[in-house]
Parts: sequence; C-alpha cells; structure tokens
Amino acid sequence: MEKRTGRTIRLQKKIRFAGCASIAGPMEGEGPLGSCFDQVLEDDLWGENTWEKAESKMFYEAVRLAIAKSGMSMEDMHFLLGGDLLNQLIAASFAARQIDIPFLGLYGACSTMAETLSLGSMLLDGGFAEQVVCCATSHFSTAERQFRFPLEMGAQRTPTAQRTVTGAGATVLTSKYGPGPYITHVTIGRVVDFGIKDANNMGAAMAPAAADSILTHLEDTQTRPEDYSAIFTGDLGTFGLEILRDLLIKAGVDPKDVLRDCGAEMFAPEQDTHAGGSGCGCSGITLNGRLIPELQKGELDRILFIATGALMSTVSSQQGESIPGVAHVVQIERGAQ
Repeated sequence: MEKRTGRTIRLQKKIRFAGCASIAGPMEGEGPLGSCFDQVLEDDLWGENTWEKAESKMFYEAVRLAIAKSGMSMEDMHFLLGGDLLNQLIAASFAARQIDIPFLGLYGACSTMAETLSLGSMLLDGGFAEQVVCCATSHFSTAERQFRFPLEMGAQRTPTAQRTVTGAGATVLTSKYGPGPYITHVTIGRVVDFGIKDANNMGAAMAPAAADSILTHLEDTQTRPEDYSAIFTGDLGTFGLEILRDLLIKAGVDPKDVLRDCGAEMFAPEQDTHAGGSGCGCSGITLNGRLIPELQKGELDRILFIATGALMSTVSSQQGESIPGVAHVVQIERGAQ
C-alpha cells in the first residue's frame, strides 16, 4: 500500500502515545484547562535567574516526566525532537545537553509540536527508531521581549494580539504494541503568505496556512469535517479561528461545530488576554494535558491536531517583511488503525 497520497503520509505501523506530560505557567493554570496539566508553576522564573533558563528547565522537566509516565527510561529513547521560539533554539538545545539523547532541534514557530510528532512518527514508521520523545516549549516573557517589546515598557496590546503561553508539552511515541491513541496520518504543511505584516495579528497570518493544510488533508484522505470528533488548530486565537472558518466555507467545506482552537480555549475571558493564547507551548500543553487523555477515556474518537506557525523573526519584522505561515496536520485516533 502506498504510504503517501499527495502531501499526506499514511503510517503503516501503529505509532502510539506511550507517555505525555504538560507543564504550565501560573496564568495558564488559572485558565479553563488548569486542572488538565501535570504541573503548574507558582511563578514564571521557577527558581531560575532568567526567563530563558526557566523555559529550558520546563523543556527538560517535561521530557523527563513524559518518559517516566511511559514506563521507560532516558536510555530507551532513540531520538529527541524538539524546539522553542527563541533564537537558535536555546531553550531546547540547552536542555538537550542534560538529556543525553540524540537530538534533532526543530523550528516551526508555533507549529513545532505538530512538526515533532510528524517527523517522530515517520522515523518510527520507517523502522529507524522504536521510541522517540517530542517536546515543544514557549514562555510569555522570553517571547515577548524577543518578538515585540520589553516587558518593562508595559506596551498596550491590540484586540487582535495573543498572549504567548508559558508551558512545555512532551510526548513519548513508540512503535511497540500497546494501547492507543495512535497517529495514523500526517500532512506536511507548505508555507503560505497572504501579506500580513502585523506582529500583533498572527492569527490572520497563520489562518491561510491552516486552511490550506486542512483542505489538503481532507482531500488526500477522502474525509469530511464531520468524520472527526474535533479539528483542533493550535494557535490561531479567536480572530484567526474565525478567519479560518470563513476560508474553509469559501472553499466549500463547512466545519460546523468540530472546528476549535487551543489558543482560543486556553484562557478565560476575564483573564483579558485579548485574542487568546499562542506559542508552541500552547498546542503542546493542550495536546498532552487535555486531548490525549480525552482520547484515552473515549471522550474523543478521532481528531485532527493542526499546530500553526508564524515564521517571522525580529529581523524580518524590522525589515518590513510579511509573516509567512505554516501548519502541519496530525491525525490521531483512539482505536486501531
């Protein structure tokens, strides 16, 4: 049987979630999903003297906890795939020097969790590994001062702005026999750019890429939105989610009530985060803290997880460049393939 149809990979082996971990910041812990997370930090420095060190610590601890929950050890992991939002992936790379697992550092901006799962599952399906651990992390304070303004400025945020989630999500994937849920398909996104230049409206920049990947996945797999319990984008927030819905309907696909977004559901309205959450930790902790447990309990049956990334940098923004977007689709099912 062909493994690839269009841009979609159909995995031949049962690539299962063996262990999941989620570590969230204080504000995320106060939100609607607070009870889902394995650990909620009391403060966002977490005993370190910089926010960057705290973010790296979250990455390390999430990886360690996911492996422990899988019943395996660090030595059982063949590869570590992970990334963050910082220049040169310093949160992930500095954590990896302590983890001592062969490391593939990946940058997909906020799409990083789906990117690690996609490549990790393909490594397992190809027989190049039996266990891998995937992780993505972000931190409000590190991302804010890298991409926007120093926190000390207290700059006023626009209604379309999102709050970068402080959190780390980690997943152990294995090709060995055991209970699901399983990754069955992945659709690799392509870079889509509609010319958005506003760094405070990343939902609009990423929504076209999400629409492109979702439509491609549905066509490649010959499925419809109603075939899924939920279609979860990663980081579009409330504004980006509505743009995505409009783009899908315009393309002739009505997502009805199955279309949802991790960023739109991360914070409560009274927390005043404007358009919701973003950052690769947003989809990372939602997937590992909420969605996988709901699949395990049978509350969900089959989902699409589409983490979305705004591929910008401080340099590109200062040079007046637009913000390209990318989105990768991971199809996850509760039962057998």
